[in-house]
Amino acid sequence: MAASILVVEDEPAIQELVSFTCTSNGFEVQRAESVAAAQQAIRERLPDLVILDWMLPDRAGIELLRELRGGERTKSLPVILLTARSAESDKVAGLDAGADDYVVKPFSPRELVSRVRAVFRRRAPEKSGEALAYGPLAVDPARHEISVDGKPVKMGLAEFKLLKFLIGHPERVFTRAQLLDSVWGDHVFIEERTVDVHVLRLRKALAAAGAQHLVQTVRGLGYRLSTRAEQ
Repeated sequence: MAASILVVEDEPAIQELVSFTCTSNGFEVQRAESVAAAQQAIRERLPDLVILDWMLPDRAGIELLRELRGGERTKSLPVILLTARSAESDKVAGLDAGADDYVVKPFSPRELVSRVRAVFRRRAPEKSGEALAYGPLAVDPARHEISVDGKPVKMGLAEFKLLKFLIGHPERVFTRAQLLDSVWGDHVFIEERTVDVHVLRLRKALAAAGAQHLVQTVRGLGYRLSTRAEQ
């Protein structure tokens, strides 16, 4: 599943350019032309990243940024400010408010995509669309391929998404609730025990290549992807 980007921009031509640039590079795009519309979109579905204009018709985008950083659900949401404000003081203010990056208009579409991917590499590697590797495992999201020691492994879509997330955060332990939100999205209502079913299916798929031991249960906490011995 492609990473989702919310483009918050009130100038139609720029909104169209940013949206086209993102979709052309494999991202899913939502659009909003104001802070209020962006808030509604985020309430309905948490995007993977926000491209946010500073000057919006109802309120300043930087105010929305501060709200996002102050909310439990949105505090880790990656945000790129895209604005005509090019003064050093504005850049400092934007970054201090919590922006992950600051892009000045006019901008190069190629540079914007490069910065989006760079933010994803830092914050959520599995969303960058780039190939990921850990130990004997390799995941290529663009080709929807998984291999163990170079040999292809087949699995279902849900298991592919789960492994893609885990390989982006190796050694980290995630609860069932965290996996549900990160892999399936916080707008989807699924019982936490459903995660156990997909973990079992993922291990079964990896067992064909002798790699099922990499998906580990950490008792009392959740699951992790690790080459170390299970706890």
